Amino acid sequence: MQIRTLLLLAATAGIALGDIDPRGPLPETHRTNGSATLSAVDAVKANVLRSTATLVDEKGGHLIATTWVSDDGYFLAPASAIVKPEKDKLRLPEGRSFPFKVVHRAPDLDLLLGKVSDLPKTQAVNWTTSRSLNMGQWLCTSKGGGQELRIGVISALRRQIPGMGAALGIRMDEDQSGKGKGVKIMGVAADSPAESAGLKINDVIVSLAGKTVARFQEVHDIVSRRQPGEEIEVHYRRKDKDESCTVRLASRTKVLSNWDGEDFANGGISIRTDNFPEILQHDIPLGPEDMGSPLLDLNGRAVGINISRVDRVTTFALPMETFWTKVQQWIAEDRKPPQPVVVEEVKKAVRVVPQPVKSVK
Repeated sequence: MQIRTLLLLAATAGIALGDIDPRGPLPETHRTNGSATLSAVDAVKANVLRSTATLVDEKGGHLIATTWVSDDGYFLAPASAIVKPEKDKLRLPEGRSFPFKVVHRAPDLDLLLGKVSDLPKTQAVNWTTSRSLNMGQWLCTSKGGGQELRIGVISALRRQIPGMGAALGIRMDEDQSGKGKGVKIMGVAADSPAESAGLKINDVIVSLAGKTVARFQEVHDIVSRRQPGEEIEVHYRRKDKDESCTVRLASRTKVLSNWDGEDFANGGISIRTDNFPEILQHDIPLGPEDMGSPLLDLNGRAVGINISRVDRVTTFALPMETFWTKVQQWIAEDRKPPQPVVVEEVKKAVRVVPQPVKSVK
């Protein structure tokens, strides 16, 4: 099958099979999104890349992409990817990094509006409606924090994505060892929040988010009230030794889809994959770290924000109609916060006018 595919690609591209190593990946120029394909967006490339930056953690590690939405430093990013904004920074493509403030979080949309001060004028995206988009229509977006472009098509009808809640990624049972109350971990999902935090089979959870737990239903209730991306403190017992860790929750759909360790995305799945009011689904090859970048038509006009990498061929984007009016309102409120009411001292005093005293007869 692989040789047949290579022959077809070689014939289509007008190259000899001997020019391709069948044991290795295709050369960049012969892949989907190779140089010939990307030439379709050469005219808008510079503006698109200038509209994107990157959020990095305190060690400089890439967290998520961002999109400039004003010329004075306001940007959008997926909220579930940003846990410690006071320690994170926004990094421009040329390498400079800046602290930022959180202006607004919108859990229902998984969006964060941030603001970087003391920046030169930023390149905001130009928005256009997404309502006219059809199945198979070509779109483009930035990858690698504004380093390159990728293109693909709308691959499914726009729709709502219901939420199934957050998850740790464990199978549980009540502890029957007689060594104290708790919930025993019977299984840990591959690539789950629990696995990432170091939890293991036979660990016994004794408290979660500061609350003692003795039944698995209590664990479920505590976790289900939280959103993917939130951190939760876990105290547990391992071989008679008390331990603790912080677990960053993920969408239940993410955990369930990858329970047996299959990497459905060839590079990872976003921590939140559901509970969106409406999405545009496309097949542009991206990773979870590319979420937050703008989704644009081939004229460079933004129609949405990439919000979740779901599997190998599926990315969800929020249509601009779901958030842009709200974002403009949040920006306006931040630029002109309510002014405190100043009451002059003279207005505070109550002037008492003496009244004539009537004589009593």
